[in-house]
Amino acid sequence: MAPRKNAKGGGSGGAHSSGSGSGSSSTSAGSSSGSSSPGTRRETKHGGHKNGRKGGLSGSSFFTWFMVIALLGVWASVAVVWFDLVDYEEVLGKLGIYDADGDGDFDVDDAKVLLEPQNIEDELKEHIQTLLHETVLREHGKDLLQEDKEPAREQQVEDEDFLTGRDVDDKFENLEAETFHEETEASYHGEQTASQDYNHDTEEILYEQENPDDVTYQDYDEPVYEPSENERIEISDNTVEESRIIAEEVSIPPAGEHQEVPPETNRKTDDPEQKEKGVQDGRQRDQFGAYCNVKNKKPKLLNKFDKTIKAELIAAEKLRKRGKIEEAVNAFEELVRKYPQSPRARYGKAQCEDDLAEKRRSNEVLRGAIETYQEVASLPDVPADLVKLSLKRRSERQQFLGHMRGSLLTLQRLVQLFPSDTSLKNDLGVGYLLIGDNNNAKKIYEEVLNVTPNDGFAKVHYGFILKAQNKIAESIPYLKEGIESGDPGTDDGRFYFHLGDAMQRAGNKEAYKWYELGHKRGHFASVWQRSLYNVNGLKAQPWWTTKETGYTDLVKSLERNWKLIRDEGLAVMDKTKGLFLPEDENLREKGDWSQFTLWQQGRKNENACKGAPKTCALLETFPETTGCRRGQIKYSVMHPGTHVWPHTGPTNCRLRMHLGLVIPKEGCRIRCANETRTWEEGKVLIFDDSFEHEVWQDASSFRLIFIVDVWHPELTPQQRRTLPAI
Repeated sequence: MAPRKNAKGGGSGGAHSSGSGSGSSSTSAGSSSGSSSPGTRRETKHGGHKNGRKGGLSGSSFFTWFMVIALLGVWASVAVVWFDLVDYEEVLGKLGIYDADGDGDFDVDDAKVLLEPQNIEDELKEHIQTLLHETVLREHGKDLLQEDKEPAREQQVEDEDFLTGRDVDDKFENLEAETFHEETEASYHGEQTASQDYNHDTEEILYEQENPDDVTYQDYDEPVYEPSENERIEISDNTVEESRIIAEEVSIPPAGEHQEVPPETNRKTDDPEQKEKGVQDGRQRDQFGAYCNVKNKKPKLLNKFDKTIKAELIAAEKLRKRGKIEEAVNAFEELVRKYPQSPRARYGKAQCEDDLAEKRRSNEVLRGAIETYQEVASLPDVPADLVKLSLKRRSERQQFLGHMRGSLLTLQRLVQLFPSDTSLKNDLGVGYLLIGDNNNAKKIYEEVLNVTPNDGFAKVHYGFILKAQNKIAESIPYLKEGIESGDPGTDDGRFYFHLGDAMQRAGNKEAYKWYELGHKRGHFASVWQRSLYNVNGLKAQPWWTTKETGYTDLVKSLERNWKLIRDEGLAVMDKTKGLFLPEDENLREKGDWSQFTLWQQGRKNENACKGAPKTCALLETFPETTGCRRGQIKYSVMHPGTHVWPHTGPTNCRLRMHLGLVIPKEGCRIRCANETRTWEEGKVLIFDDSFEHEVWQDASSFRLIFIVDVWHPELTPQQRRTLPAI
């Protein structure tokens, strides 16, 4: 390489190397540093040695060989493509099992998702090389290796892999209730979070424990919500989404129903770390059981007959995967007509109907899909994995439409068919919780824990049930160990919420440690603000002034008419009709606390308003409170000796006003976050009840206040119209 260095160095470089590199300087070297002739320069350029000898490989030769190798590479690439030596679609199809960002294929973004949390670069490279090697062997094994039966077997596996539904029918969606129970203490609210890059109606699960019949469920006929700029909404991806590693496929409708996530306290900016946490949380639960995980065995969805029509099934499935839903529906309907005994064809038809329901936002089409899933499981000679997929998806879609009891029957059938599958029993436990049957849910989780005592999902749910039954001390180890297990479905804000709450009630100082951990993992806006249904970016502070809310007219009206409001409340208290109902959300440690509600979730209680007509007429002119579908308007009476546990409200979308009506001189106080205040007759206190608050009534007589919830002032008019009620 010395001659090449000398040549490229030019005149001065040659002189320098001559002087320092050898003891004898040559005429050629000297001339190159001074007035070298054209002939000399030409000789050097063509590889002449500094001492006049020709050296090894000249620059020209190197360039020639470089071009030869480059052209060989180009022609080799052309040959691979022209002669179809490698089926890249098949290779990419196999790589599709690693699709983590939900765009339907494997690309750089998927690699980032897979490689970021785990150090598996070598494993992924090895797997890719293996896939390429297998494909080449399969297509050209006769030319590369001695003939055997292995390539044919691998081809069969690959074709079946296309039809396994690993990334196709997985649209597991949690149900979003149109209305929720008032406090998170008495209900189990499911959350689903994923990417914010799409507008999609998302669903949350409500485990209604006390009044399940009061809940209406989201369906495709409900109005949709378009997010504002200052919100971060996290929703389902449009193709592959849902559990912790693998996502599931969901078609994206034109606009999405609003879903809330914990906001940053006192900030209005999006936090990428929080967003990523939401994405990871949205991928935590139930990807059709263990058999759909990348590391687990692929489901077998083809029976002997379906293997004979594999090519036709693949052709139809390709249409569906490419988003040509209507064409795919027609293709699978034709297959069902031709082969009515084919389970896989009918399952493809059900998937297409499911996709079409998403696309058209049609409950009617979805009901058809639910029926077709049932038909799949009812056919003869259906592979067990296909039965499981069909019935699980049927149950999920039934829940989406609010058919909780129908879903429960489907889950019961699944457990009967697959009694050893504890994940299905866990799902059945959730099904019982959805209809408010805690006792049967408890039995299910006891069965699971008897068989698999370290099942984290069963532990957190069992702990939740124990806490709802006010078995506080018993609930703590189950909730704690369940979260610590790290099992799918356990890293959920609800469980951190209830674990911390149980510890507070038991006097365990570790409560705030778990709140802090929940905050760090993105479940809570802060240690103090622990509501679970939030709009991101709203101003967050425990106490508010009237001016800060902008509801000056409402506050003035309340304070100006406080005696009228008080007198109507006292008149109702004096009646023996039981209009003041005891607090029923398990928020009291001790004492007597009752409420008389005029508005609930934006709906007026006409009968109640007959007892306080002037008060109701006064409030009718203030839609910020009467239209607050995430709040209430009510009288609240608390008797001496009452203590209300520290607790938080369910949402950051409202502020709470307390108008003092009958306030003892001493002994009554309220703490919100780390500041304690007292009421005053005729005056309004305003606080954000999504922050932890606690009440003491140690006076010698009753305390009466008037509670008025209002929309958070930073919510837009559209948000106020479309946010689901709580």
